[in-house]
Amino acid sequence: MINSIKRCVLLSCIAGLAFASQNALASATDQTYNLTILHTNDHHGRFWPNRNGEYGMAARAALIQGIRDEVADNGGHTLLLSGGDINTGVPESDLQDAEPDFKGMNYMSYDAMALGNHEFDNPISVLRQQHDWARFPFLSANILNKDTGMPLFKSHEMFNLDGLKVAVVGFTTQDTVRIGNPEFLGGLEIQSPVEVAKKIVPELAANSDLVIAVTHMGHYRFGQSGGNAPGDVTLANAVDGLDVIVGGHSQTATFSPDVQNDTLIIQAKEWGKYVGRLDLQVRNGEISVINYQLIPVNLKKKVVIDGEKVRVFVDKEIVADETLKAMLEPYQNKGQEQLMQVIGNADEVFVGAREQVRTSETNLGNLIALAQMARVQADLGIMNSGGIRDDMPAGDITYKDVLKVQPFANAVAYVDLTGAELMPYLEVAANKESGSGAFAQFAGVEITMNGKSIISATVAGKIVEPNKTYRLAINAYMASGGDGYPRLSDHANFVNSGFVDAEVLKDYISSRSPLKAAEFAAKGDVARN
Repeated sequence: MINSIKRCVLLSCIAGLAFASQNALASATDQTYNLTILHTNDHHGRFWPNRNGEYGMAARAALIQGIRDEVADNGGHTLLLSGGDINTGVPESDLQDAEPDFKGMNYMSYDAMALGNHEFDNPISVLRQQHDWARFPFLSANILNKDTGMPLFKSHEMFNLDGLKVAVVGFTTQDTVRIGNPEFLGGLEIQSPVEVAKKIVPELAANSDLVIAVTHMGHYRFGQSGGNAPGDVTLANAVDGLDVIVGGHSQTATFSPDVQNDTLIIQAKEWGKYVGRLDLQVRNGEISVINYQLIPVNLKKKVVIDGEKVRVFVDKEIVADETLKAMLEPYQNKGQEQLMQVIGNADEVFVGAREQVRTSETNLGNLIALAQMARVQADLGIMNSGGIRDDMPAGDITYKDVLKVQPFANAVAYVDLTGAELMPYLEVAANKESGSGAFAQFAGVEITMNGKSIISATVAGKIVEPNKTYRLAINAYMASGGDGYPRLSDHANFVNSGFVDAEVLKDYISSRSPLKAAEFAAKGDVARN
């Protein structure tokens, strides 16, 4: 186990240093073992590149194979790990139970993945089908089958890399109980990852040269998880014997590893935008960190060339693996066809036209805010009108119609605020300029204004109380300060649900059709004196 540095946060403090390992077995004396850990997390259905040609599994595969070849040529080994949440993100994947994603991972030869909370968005039968597709283990030591008391799949996997013994153990956020679908969790027991780790890690450390935790718990700075369940920092500080934590869930980009209790914590943002690469060297019980980097997968930035904004690669372009691209293309095409299937119907048009939704409360604005409230069990919801891009037609509604309304794949988020915190936020929202994309659509709240000042607000018909807690549903764009809204993503009680707005709206429409527009009609959420 790495035990020579404390809280070194810059890569320059880490690379090139050597650390004694408490886990070292009698691996060959004076033999040098080179290990490269490659990692991704929070894939969320992004098997295909986005409309700007960014990320996608075929480009990721080409990058990974190039690194593997380089490492092998230098006598080293690689492990490719995922921090989980393969499921839930884009309809082309969701409609096919993430089959293209798991088969793409097979092609890339993933060695193991942590079970993420979104693996439980579907019935267990779907998860078992995904497990059958996968040619790599699903790991979680703390998700148990209630009937047997054993892990649902596997707790850990052992790798022997030419004599170097590496244990990879999985852990899943305990928040799965809170944010998962209760219908699909009935036969499961989700224990504290920290308490389970205290029992299992010492045994693994005693029989391994290196212990890696692949987790879906989140990276929360200084262990301040707030409204989230404890994450990787808490795990590292509570449990000795972990050399590396390869994480997920919070979708954090650790451009430099976080070091806690002599444990390296790393995470690679989301969606396969980056592949993380950690190069280690082990010799005579010492672990040397040679290099760490997050490698962008065809990410682009906007620059001005000859007076025009254009997108250019932030790093060199990665040419997609043509075999994998050809394998995934039929899934993409099939997904596009499935988007035309009817998901519900409405008796009138739901209004999302720019000139109306950005100037007044509309039935579609109410529908979207209510759908997001329902998904995260919130008391009230706010939707920025700039995220609503089209009308939703009367009559039959397809998934494609929903994607025209919400095309940006924003995640639905929520934050628990006291009334004292909520009131100034509502005042900012209520004052967003008419005609702008920031103009707010509300649900679950009624506001009274005097000029630009808020006089009162009611939630569920009751006056907002300063010391009472209220759950606010918004999208991640607004939470991060988009459209000039107060930033909430740093709030201790902020949670990114990971559910994509269009998918949330689709499910809400499906469960409530036929939609009656009168039930969502504007009723004057903001009254001005």
